[in-house]
Amino acid sequence: MLNQKKNTCKAIRYVDLFCGIGGFRIAAEQGAGELGIPVMCVFSSDIDESCQRAYEENFREKPAGDITAINAKDIPDHDILLAGFPCQPFSIIGQRKGFEDTRGTLFFDIARILEAKKPKAFLLENVKLLAGHSNGKTLNRIMAALRDLGYYADFRNLNALKFGLPQKRERIFIAGFKKPCSFDWPKGGVSMTPLKEILEDNVPEQYYASEYIRNNRLKKHKSTEEPTIWHENKAGHISTYPYSCALRAGASYNYLLVNGVRRLTPREMLRLQGFPDSFKIVCNYSQTRKQAGNSLPVPVAKAILNNMFIAQ
Repeated sequence: MLNQKKNTCKAIRYVDLFCGIGGFRIAAEQGAGELGIPVMCVFSSDIDESCQRAYEENFREKPAGDITAINAKDIPDHDILLAGFPCQPFSIIGQRKGFEDTRGTLFFDIARILEAKKPKAFLLENVKLLAGHSNGKTLNRIMAALRDLGYYADFRNLNALKFGLPQKRERIFIAGFKKPCSFDWPKGGVSMTPLKEILEDNVPEQYYASEYIRNNRLKKHKSTEEPTIWHENKAGHISTYPYSCALRAGASYNYLLVNGVRRLTPREMLRLQGFPDSFKIVCNYSQTRKQAGNSLPVPVAKAILNNMFIAQ
């Protein structure tokens, strides 16, 4: 049974596909609230059971499961489609351009829903590497598919650092409209929230790295007075910044260390993505770390959606 709601007011209706723990939903609700525009999520979907659990706890509805098994006609009508679709390899995309060229990828499920439901607009999110995959051919084919479906589509690579978050996180956003409109991409320019406002004061011992790892870090880099996050790259080089490098779901547990000594707490990771402290953490550390690493930067999505709401 799909989670559907009756539209009791003239709200902007949206669907939240590959919803994760709800980054897009928080962005939509915050942005619409600031603009005084009513919005309503009429359908959500994610295959990950831990994400479903966190989403249900925070939004009082359980997302539907595997989107590939859901008939597009069963999804409620909506005005905007939101999707942070997984960045699985796109090597299956062949030589043809357009809609049919995307079969076998999860982007195809977005395309078939756009074709069936024809929402007024959409906003998609993916990793910045999508732009360079196969020398740009993959993104070009995705854009061609969206245009073949009758949308005026464009994309931007935006960095969370420019939208107030102390995290260097670049992501591709793709926006599209059924009709030409006065939509403008946000430019950012928001002052970065100091790292010290993100970090928790009292952190349990369980988050501290072993003495061996801490000593190894200090051999490679000097400690600093101001809060910093130490980043270790694949070659073992250590860099320190007054912000975090991009959270990654599959990275080593010691990939990012606060002041070179401890891991980020679940709340700190969510704050780095712009989640409010009212967001309930219901999953264990490993699951929440994965969820935060896979999520999108909320302030960036909110800035784009605000402009989309105004443009319609």
